[in-house]
Amino acid sequence: MRLRVTSIFIVLIGLMLCCSAALAQAEGKFKLKPGARGKLCLSCHSAFSEKMNAKHIHTPLAKGDCSGCHNPHASNHAMMMDGDADSICYKCHDSVVPEAAASVHQMVADGECTACHDPHASAYPGNLIKGGSELCFECHQELGEKITSNKYSHSPVKKNCLRCHTPHASEKSASLLKKEEPGLCLDCHKTSSGGFKKSHRNYPVEQGRCSSCHDPHGSNSGAILADNVHEPITNGMCNQCHNEPNSADPFAVKKDGFELCQGCHYEMINEAFSKNRLHWPLVDKTGCINCHTPHASSEDGLLRDSMLNVCGKCHSDTLARQDRSQTKHKPITDGECTVCHSPHASDNPFMQKEATVIAICGQCHDWQTHSSHPIGAEVLDPRNLNLALDCLSCHRTHGTEYTKFLHFSDIQSLCVQCHKKYRR
Repeated sequence: MRLRVTSIFIVLIGLMLCCSAALAQAEGKFKLKPGARGKLCLSCHSAFSEKMNAKHIHTPLAKGDCSGCHNPHASNHAMMMDGDADSICYKCHDSVVPEAAASVHQMVADGECTACHDPHASAYPGNLIKGGSELCFECHQELGEKITSNKYSHSPVKKNCLRCHTPHASEKSASLLKKEEPGLCLDCHKTSSGGFKKSHRNYPVEQGRCSSCHDPHGSNSGAILADNVHEPITNGMCNQCHNEPNSADPFAVKKDGFELCQGCHYEMINEAFSKNRLHWPLVDKTGCINCHTPHASSEDGLLRDSMLNVCGKCHSDTLARQDRSQTKHKPITDGECTVCHSPHASDNPFMQKEATVIAICGQCHDWQTHSSHPIGAEVLDPRNLNLALDCLSCHRTHGTEYTKFLHFSDIQSLCVQCHKKYRR
């Protein structure tokens, strides 16, 4: 009996050792059969056999480690992913965004790695979906169209966006630049040559920002100056505003604020000062260059950015209201704030171009065709007899959470604010 028990015990020990050996040979966290990694998945996903012939294969796929990114059993994520794309990619690529990066590619910030990369294999380096700048122009369409139509092109742009930009994040520079200006530009442009100095009127521009005059993506102006150039720059008269190039501080301006601009733009500034209300950026110490660039710009009127962005730096609350509004006001969506407002000065409240709200709205809206309600200076607002009824009595020009810029969710709720006897 004792011998029989001993024999059974020995057999059990042997089985346990065999199982342990088999488990030891099992592959990966899911304990797949030896040699099953990759091959097991391809038995169903046969299309990937062809994918494996691509020039660049994602390392996990090349190793047959499909479960490095996918859960073979169940998942709360699309494509049976083992987590959201952001967290999965960062398991291996945790260094693509430096700590406290100065700028981060929006796709990276949003965890949309697959917007640029094929997670399995690609014909392009880095498993990119498309090669060169073509991929960048998928999102930056407007910039791509501009680059294509430019008369004068910048050599690095013709080759690849990554000559100047980093694709994921920049540790120290804005706009994903590899270096700050002018260091990035000086990698290619040698400032010691006589031709360079002559074309820049002997000013030490290697100490400044090249993009204050030049468009790095190309332009329709010679020397890739931005499309709209300040006349003193065009005429080579930098010393009209700045000190002489051989002075101790060559880039210092000769006068502060609007006084410097007044020398040429005296008619506009004199007219502005004749108004009852001045736009404050015009008269502070910075003056005109709060909104305008003094050298060159891709925007009309030498604006520093699109009108919407320039105005939005101060009036961000207005743009936020427009974003939340069910109905969008076309001048705002078109970035044409000056359709209604004067940018420099006005005799009217809120820098309005016209004396009355009705006159401003009437430029676009023939209100008499959609309403018979009396409005105008002779019609007093029952809610406040100091005010006349006009468009703003019922609407808010920059938007509300209700349709047609109304102050209330429905017409009845709006009307009974004045017509109280009809309240229910």
